[in-house]
Amino acid sequence: MKENKLVDLSMEFAIKIIKLCETIKGHYSLINQLERSATSIGANIHEANYAHGKTDFIAKLQIALKECYETEYWLELFVKSDILNRETVLEIYNHCGTLRRILIASINTAKENNK
Repeated sequence: MKENKLVDLSMEFAIKIIKLCETIKGHYSLINQLERSATSIGANIHEANYAHGKTDFIAKLQIALKECYETEYWLELFVKSDILNRETVLEIYNHCGTLRRILIASINTAKENNK
């Protein structure tokens, strides 16, 4: 069930990011980076569900986690550059944190079960 929740949360997150990026004027290369990292989270989670074994599953989730951290970086950069205000991204940033925590727990569980 956790993987389905993770798939759903990551899809909702990607949609929020896409809608957020549509509101930003200019800074196309930065927007591209944010969209790529944020949508990659869900793509890697989805791919993990079709992994070629536990090691591949863990690797895909770890990539999703790295993309989650990268997305947090881009969001913070947008805030610190005054492109977006903190209130605008707070819900999205919290959503990203939720994904991160679930990914960490899922990776740790998968590693324990792989021993």
